[in-house]
Amino acid sequence: MPIGLHERYSHELRGGLNLPNTIYQHQYDNGLTLLAEPMDWLESAAFTMMVSAGCRYDPLELPGLANFSCEMIQRGAGSRSSRQFVEDLELLGVDHSASVSNAHASYGGAMLADNLVESLRIFADLFLCPLLPAEQLEEGRLVCLQELWSVDDDLAQQVMNNIRLCLYPDPLGRSIHGSEASLRTISSEDIGEFFRSTYVPAGATLSVAGRFEWSQLRDVVGELFAGWERRDLPSIVESDEPARSCHTNHDSSQTHIVVAYPSVPYSDPDFFQARGAVGVLSDGMSSRLFTEVREKRGLCYTVFARTHSLRDRGAVVSYAGTSTERAQETMDVLVAELLRLADGIEQSELDRLKARIKSGLIMQQESCRARSAAIAVDWYHLDRVQTLDELGRIIDELSCESINKYLAEHPPGNFATATLGQQELEVPIGIS
Repeated sequence: MPIGLHERYSHELRGGLNLPNTIYQHQYDNGLTLLAEPMDWLESAAFTMMVSAGCRYDPLELPGLANFSCEMIQRGAGSRSSRQFVEDLELLGVDHSASVSNAHASYGGAMLADNLVESLRIFADLFLCPLLPAEQLEEGRLVCLQELWSVDDDLAQQVMNNIRLCLYPDPLGRSIHGSEASLRTISSEDIGEFFRSTYVPAGATLSVAGRFEWSQLRDVVGELFAGWERRDLPSIVESDEPARSCHTNHDSSQTHIVVAYPSVPYSDPDFFQARGAVGVLSDGMSSRLFTEVREKRGLCYTVFARTHSLRDRGAVVSYAGTSTERAQETMDVLVAELLRLADGIEQSELDRLKARIKSGLIMQQESCRARSAAIAVDWYHLDRVQTLDELGRIIDELSCESINKYLAEHPPGNFATATLGQQELEVPIGIS
């Protein structure tokens, strides 16, 4: 096993929520980081492998390559054909998945704890020796085209993709799906080159949650990935800042509206102040947006707001789906509610929000799959893992005073907008 660069163990248990707070960490010589949180009351375990192979690394002329590569990488590895790979995982009872984001490709699985090590043995081949079978290229291409076409039919997803292009410079605002023209030209050689350049241990994180024996897990992972050669990731170059608004004409009885504004990223010490404010806007049926925009005025069938974070920048993104006739009024009321947030929140609103967030923490405690994913995300954004106990303490310490102070210093503004429908809407005066 490669000698680890460093290893850290911390343990603490707190009353109240009584959440687990044990995190193991080990970094191998090739750059792979292993993170693990025991959940010994479970009979299951889950893992998430996150590699820096997202669509931001797509060549400019080949958008969609990262997603296409992810599809092909799962079609057999090592001595296992595509069919054998699937059958062996099914024999172990592994519920597995894979996805691509702007920054990463993520692979995960949940299984009985006794099958964790054997499952990792199968998955390790994906990262070291995938088959990338040329004879299945057209089947993989069709899968990616179907995913692209499904977005064409999902107007809400389209407008959410568009707002990221307004918020972030290329390649940070890209969609994973690429274009039909590009997908039809991607070759096996393109996929092979993308795999070699981005599926590297530098920046890769394997996180595990559930029932396991730490020393065995650490040693097995070191053995499985000992041959993963250390290589640097390709660099990316950001474009100039994008336009702050866009409209897509679409002959539909519906109009889709997104209004967004810059906010602090997840790594910022004030992130949970921002998250608390957005929770008052949008968490639950008592939230401001649901009450003011949907219930009182009946302006839309869906409305919400949420935080969005890259590693070094973030945003608050709000969405409303409405009819063409009521689109302008919906835009006006939505913006008014965002601006009203700067006036501050009330204690009753914060109490409801804390109850919902704590319920979410408890439910995450019961899901090793959710926890393994959260551990990997924390490591990427924070270079450390926040325990559930620590998160509970942060939520306990939120107050109207702290959130209102944050809002006074960071009022919603500098809005970006994206709309999709029959007609372009007027942006309310003073928000652009």
